[in-house]
Amino acid sequence: MRLDPVTLEILGNKVAAATEEMCFTLQRTGRTLYVKETADFACALAGVDGTFFAYPRSIGVSGFVALDCMPAIAAVGKLEPGDVILTNDPYRSVGLATHLPDLHLIAPYFHEGQIVAYGWTFVHCSDVGGRVPSSISPLNREIFQEGLQIPPIKLVRAGQMNEDVQLLFTANSRTPDANMGDIRAMLAALATGRRRVETLIAQHGVASFLAGQQDLLDYAAEKAQRVLRKVPEGTYRFTDFLDDDAISNLPIRLALAVTFREGTVHLDFTGTDPQVAAAMNVPSHGKPHAWLTLRILALINTLDPTAPLNAGLLRNVSITAPKGSLVNPEHPAAVGVRHAAAIRVNDLLNGAFGLALPDVMPAASGGVVVPLVVAEPTETGAQNVQVVEPMIGGTGARYGADGVDGRDSGISNLANNPVETVEAEIGVEILSYSLRQDSGGAGKWRGGCGLELSFRVLKDGAQVLGRGMERMKFRPWGVRGGEPGELTEFFVKSGAQNERRYGKIDVLGTERGDIITLRTAGAGGYGDPMEREPWRVHNDVRRGLVSLDAARTVYGVAIAADGVDEAETARIRADRPYRSPAHDYGPERGLFEQLFSADMLDRLNAALFRLPAARRAQRRTNIYNAILANLPGDFPSGPQVPTQPHRKRLLAEVEALEAETSTLSGA
Repeated sequence: MRLDPVTLEILGNKVAAATEEMCFTLQRTGRTLYVKETADFACALAGVDGTFFAYPRSIGVSGFVALDCMPAIAAVGKLEPGDVILTNDPYRSVGLATHLPDLHLIAPYFHEGQIVAYGWTFVHCSDVGGRVPSSISPLNREIFQEGLQIPPIKLVRAGQMNEDVQLLFTANSRTPDANMGDIRAMLAALATGRRRVETLIAQHGVASFLAGQQDLLDYAAEKAQRVLRKVPEGTYRFTDFLDDDAISNLPIRLALAVTFREGTVHLDFTGTDPQVAAAMNVPSHGKPHAWLTLRILALINTLDPTAPLNAGLLRNVSITAPKGSLVNPEHPAAVGVRHAAAIRVNDLLNGAFGLALPDVMPAASGGVVVPLVVAEPTETGAQNVQVVEPMIGGTGARYGADGVDGRDSGISNLANNPVETVEAEIGVEILSYSLRQDSGGAGKWRGGCGLELSFRVLKDGAQVLGRGMERMKFRPWGVRGGEPGELTEFFVKSGAQNERRYGKIDVLGTERGDIITLRTAGAGGYGDPMEREPWRVHNDVRRGLVSLDAARTVYGVAIAADGVDEAETARIRADRPYRSPAHDYGPERGLFEQLFSADMLDRLNAALFRLPAARRAQRRTNIYNAILANLPGDFPSGPQVPTQPHRKRLLAEVEALEAETSTLSGA
C-alpha cells in the first residue's frame, strides 16, 4: 500500500460517493422511464488502466464492477480534454458493451495535460433500430438484425458534439429524441465526475489520487482472497438449463466446474452448449466477465460487506469459456437477450457454490428478468416504445431465512415503474400488479414469490414484446428438501374469448381492449416444508402468499377461523412422506435427464466442439430432433413416458458423432 489506511479509507469513500453523485445526476436528468424509474444504468471511475476503482453501491446496475474500458479507449487513439467516447458494440469493445441497446460513454479526465482517470457511464436506451421495436428479439440470428452497431468513436470532440455521429445515431432509432435526452443526461453525469475528480486532486494531491486507485484495487483483492480462503477447497460441478432458444424447443445446457484453491477460484464452463442461432449468447470474450462472475461478487460482499466495490474483487478469479460456446460466442452471434443466459449462469454458480457452502448459498432465484415492452403508433407515424415493467421473480430461500418476494437483485438493481408514470407514458391501463400466490417454492424457509402483472391495451395497432421469458419449462430448483418454484406463465385475453396461453413471444400484435397477463416464476425453497413453523404458514396465508389448500397439502398446516388448528396440524404432519435432502429440480427436468443424462450430454458437447464452429449448432439440433421426434410434443412437461428406447437411440447418435470427429481437433 502506498497510502496509509486512514487516508485510503477516506479516499475510498469519497470516490464511491462521486460515482453515486454521477448516477443521481443521470437519473434526475434522464428522459426515459428506464432511466428515471427503473434505473437501468450505471456510472463508475476507471483508473489509467481502464478498470474501475470506484463503483456505486446503492443505485444503478450493480454487477458491472469488473468491466474493462481499455479496449474501447485504445480503439479511438489519442484523446484530448473534452473528448467523449461512445460505443455499444459487444465485439469491438471486447465485452464492455454486451448488447446494442446499452450505450456506453467514456470521458478522459485530465490534470496538467495528463490523463489521471476516466469517467464511465452506460444506459439501456429505448431503441437502436434493428428488426423489432426496442431492438431486442430472441429470434434474431445475428447481430446485424439487432440494430446499429457503434464501434468505439468520439461522440464529443474537445467539448463539441460530433453532429455527424449524432445524425447517424438518431437516423437509426425509432425513439431518437428520447435517446438523445438520455445521452445528454449521461454527459451531465460525466461532467459531475470530472468536477469531483478535480476536487479530490485539489484536496489530496494528484500523487495520492493516482496511488489510491491502485491501493483500492489491491485492498479489494486482498479482502476477496480472504473470503475465498474460507471456502472448502475442491472442485464442485453443477448444471442447469435454459428452456430453449426461442427458435426451437430444444433446451440449452450450461455446465460448470468451480475449483477453489488457496484463495482463488476457477470457473470452467466446458460442457456448456455451443452458441445458438438466437439472441441468448453472452459475449464474454473468454474473460472473467461481469455476466459470468456476478455470484462471486455476491459471495464476497455477503461474507465481507466491508470490501470496497471495484475490479480488484475479481483479481483472484480465472475462467475457461470455450470459444464458440453460449458463454463465449463468435461474431456475428446475436446477443440481445444475453441477460437470460446470464441469469442462468447466476443460478449455475449459485448451485455450485452451494455444494461447497450449503448453509450460506440460497436455492435458485426465480431466474427471470422480463422487460415487458409496449410499442404503440403515435399521431405523427412514429412509435412510442416503453418498458411497462421489468418483471422478475423472487429470491431463493436460504438456511435461516425466506426468500424475498417479488425482488431479485441477482444481476441488477432494477426498480419497478410506478403505475401512474407508466399510464402517463404509454397507452395501457394497469389492472393488477401483485405478488403471485403459491409461486414460491415450499420449504422450511419459503422461496420468494414471483410477480403477476395484468394490463389492458388502450390503443389499436400496439405491439407487446417480452424479452427474456424463461423458467417456462424448467423450474427454479429447491434444496435440502425444499420444493422448486412455479413456472412462468403468459396469457392474452381478447374480448369474450378465453385466455390464450403463450410460450415465449417475439412481437405480439394486439387490439384495443386486449388484456395481457404475465406471471413470473417463484424461487426455490430450502428445507422440508413440513418443518416450517405453523405460525409462519398462517402468516403467509393471511398475507395472500400461500393458499389455504397449499397450507394444508404442502405444509401440513390446518388453518381455522381463529388461527392454526394445532391438533389437526399435528395429525397431518405425523403422516408426512420422506423428503430427500437432494436438490429438487421439478418433474420436468427429472424426466428430461432420464433421457439426456449429464454424462451423455458431456460426451455430446465434447464431440460437437471438435467440429468446425459453423456446423455445431445445426448438428446438435439434428441429434436432438432425431430423439424428440418420437416423443410427445410437450416433452418433458407432459406425463411420464418410457425413455429406455430413446436413450439407446441417443447413445447411437453420440457414438456416431464421436467416431466422425475422433480425428478432428475442432475449429
